[in-house]
Amino acid sequence: MKIYSYKDLKSTDITSVVQRNVDPANEIRTLVEDIIDNVKQHGDSALVDYASKFDKVLLEKLYLDNAELTEIAAAVSADQQRALQTAYDNIYKFHQSQVKTEDKVETMPGVTCWRELRPIEKVGLYIPGGTAVLPSTFLMLGIPAKIAGCKEIIVCSPPQKNGKVNAFIAYVALMLGIDKVYLVGGAQAVAAMAYGTETISKVDKIFGPGNQFVTKAKTIIQSTTTTAIDMPAGPSEVLVIADETANPAYVAADLLAQAEHGIDSQSVLVSTSQRLIDATLLEVEKQLQVLPRAEIARQAVDNSYAVLTNNLLEAMEFSNQYAPEHLILATDNWEQVTPEIINAGSVFLGNLTPESAGDYASGTNHTLPTSSYARAYSGVSVDSFVKKITFQHLTEQGIQNIGPSVEILAELEGLHAHRNTVSIRLNS
Repeated sequence: MKIYSYKDLKSTDITSVVQRNVDPANEIRTLVEDIIDNVKQHGDSALVDYASKFDKVLLEKLYLDNAELTEIAAAVSADQQRALQTAYDNIYKFHQSQVKTEDKVETMPGVTCWRELRPIEKVGLYIPGGTAVLPSTFLMLGIPAKIAGCKEIIVCSPPQKNGKVNAFIAYVALMLGIDKVYLVGGAQAVAAMAYGTETISKVDKIFGPGNQFVTKAKTIIQSTTTTAIDMPAGPSEVLVIADETANPAYVAADLLAQAEHGIDSQSVLVSTSQRLIDATLLEVEKQLQVLPRAEIARQAVDNSYAVLTNNLLEAMEFSNQYAPEHLILATDNWEQVTPEIINAGSVFLGNLTPESAGDYASGTNHTLPTSSYARAYSGVSVDSFVKKITFQHLTEQGIQNIGPSVEILAELEGLHAHRNTVSIRLNS
């Protein structure tokens, strides 16, 4: 990992350092646009071809039904079932707390305004399944979709080498009451859910993280179709702010937990202590030796770096410019700097709060904005699966009170038909 000194970085240097997952030659965009066009034109047959090309599996059909999922899920052990249930319960409890009925507001006598929630009718959930299969993502997306009351939930996940999904994906599908999982991955899954095929229904909004191809596909379909997306959620990343109170072994473990996601993941260490940085990098090397996914993690670490700052406030300044998906405050003094957080997807406070807790079972959602999109996007929540529709009602007193102001405002904008909608009521 390269080490930078914050005091030596100019603003242009910082802009360059925090940039990640760029596609300067539009190579990814070109490939993804070809995939989208192919799926749009050829539907299911294109999906079968891509399964053969990318997943190295010949599919006889594009989905698993309830009976097949039940058979596959039987391989999940009792201990694994209990762990999944703990995660389910905590995620459900946290997300259920987000459902609130808003008060009606009388903005002036006789004029009442309010908002009501309505679920998005058809949603598509993308569950990654590349070098690591993520049933936890299925829980993170499926639970708020169920709480919101979405009528149709389409689930896509890449097929395994045996042409199925793994037992944990199958088990979570049964937990959520979802009786069909489509064996489609990558940009082609996004295209299928955006346009619909003979087998897969078109959805109103697509959710889920993925690699750069999935993320690019989501951003393209958002601007070219009527299908919305949750956010740009691409290759995963973590930024750890650590001071002299941090444990180098803990920090190294947190960095490697992110690095093992994929070679395009990034783990950034920002510290007030050169000694802590040195000790952490030694721990990274030590812990890498025993990781089953060491080769993937090492490539991600090579793409990562550390930044030395004078104090925690400087560290937070850098973090806000990076706008991390995951922010860990590895310090006993986290309460001092928490108010300074402006841009972050999800935050983990103190030396005993690993990111993995939020990834799996604390209750917060792990589908989060990456690549600096935390500047403008929030992570997935129940709000992501609903629309908030505004209502207003005027009584006779209300039209009399608000009417003259509306007439004047419509007149000054030169919109006389607008003015007349009020005048005709007042005159009657």
